[in-house]
Amino acid sequence: MRRMRNVKIVATLGPASSDYATIRALHEAGADVFRLNMSHGTHDEIAARHAIIRQVERDLDSTIAILADLQGPKLRVGRFANGEEELEEGAAFRLDLDDAPGDVHRVHLPHPEIFAVLEPGAALLVNDGKIRLRVERCGSDFAECTVTVGGTISNRKGVNVPDVVLPLAALSDKDRSDLDFVCDLGVDWLALSFVQRPEDVTEARERARGRAAILSKIEKPAAVKSFDAILAASDGIMVARGDLGVELPVQNVPPIQKRLTRACRAAAKPVIVATQMLESMIESPMPTRAEVSDVATAIYEGSDAIMLSAESAAGQYPVEAVRTMDNVAQEVEGDPNYRQIIDAQRGAERATVADAIVAAAREITETTDVKAICCYTQSGTTALLVARERPPAPILALSSVQSTARRLALSWGTKCVITGELDRFKSAVVNAARAARKLGYAGTEDQIVVTAGVPFNTTGTTNILRVAPCDERLIYNTDPE
Repeated sequence: MRRMRNVKIVATLGPASSDYATIRALHEAGADVFRLNMSHGTHDEIAARHAIIRQVERDLDSTIAILADLQGPKLRVGRFANGEEELEEGAAFRLDLDDAPGDVHRVHLPHPEIFAVLEPGAALLVNDGKIRLRVERCGSDFAECTVTVGGTISNRKGVNVPDVVLPLAALSDKDRSDLDFVCDLGVDWLALSFVQRPEDVTEARERARGRAAILSKIEKPAAVKSFDAILAASDGIMVARGDLGVELPVQNVPPIQKRLTRACRAAAKPVIVATQMLESMIESPMPTRAEVSDVATAIYEGSDAIMLSAESAAGQYPVEAVRTMDNVAQEVEGDPNYRQIIDAQRGAERATVADAIVAAAREITETTDVKAICCYTQSGTTALLVARERPPAPILALSSVQSTARRLALSWGTKCVITGELDRFKSAVVNAARAARKLGYAGTEDQIVVTAGVPFNTTGTTNILRVAPCDERLIYNTDPE
């Protein structure tokens, strides 16, 4: 299945998209990666959706990545005697460890770790920032606050603490159980919530034991401050703009999105831009103009992937939402300004032989009529380096490692092909030519670029580049053994 765009689409599965027909339709409409939200659904429901995705993959002979999104620690207030209360601006309000039902003056906050790091002047945000409190006085078991933004507060609403690094691990007990479950199930990516420091990523990686790649969600100010270290520890990044917009001034989010996206590209690691991209399509078959512009901006910035959440998981028009994203992506990438912007953002990372090989491959596609770059990769690193170059020609990533091929389905412009193990470069060129012809990227009269590492099946040895014909007879007549 050939996409007519480079940016990838991540679609979240849920009640509106849990059967075979819908999941297949989502993939055919443009979804390259399916997200399983571990905040919702039982293990049996997650396993059923996973099985359907793999069945669609087999039926369509199309490599699909599966991303399991771990819930992370959830900080919530307790319950109210009346179910809810109205807090007025300027009023005093207390949070404490007393589990008695709350009222208009106080409520239980069952998180001593929050009280341990609070200081006077710190902000507390409740219900996605709709209610804002300023800490006036605090201790190990209480915080006396002033309401700076009032509103309705009710049972079990979430609490955000943007001004401090909380002494909490990114993995809760539920997350550890979910992580083991989905890794045994065979997901390709783990999205890690509540990341504050690189050590959070290390814990998840050690527990995953190589069974899935680690994608860190940047949703807290502490993660933005420690981003370089978090990026170095991660395999990919998700810019989770919803939570960032709660914990930071909303006007700060667009420049942060741009900066993080460019840093990920420079590091040759995939980046997803997520949250509220086509929010109105939960209930409407058509997006707003502002939403379309938002999606287009993420594509112009060079994001590897853009994500649908409730739009595809619980909305009334999941397939239409994916199709809309696909249409917007094709239109943006067909704009001459897109290529100018993408090229202008390219860095000058040339530290290794592999860097030089992939840069040369991209330059060849810019100056000749070569139809595709075919790269053999075991770990996926070479394909990620090619994707960092953002070449004008399609990227075919060929790998004998199925998990590598699936993980690369998240990477910009990369079509993944699972192939057998090879021991000769001639065989690699022949396989690449066959794949390019079969997938419709090239004909027998065309040429492709082939990159590989010799000796074969060894990670980190990309050291050879060949411009090759797609006619096998010419390959056999001109290639040495």
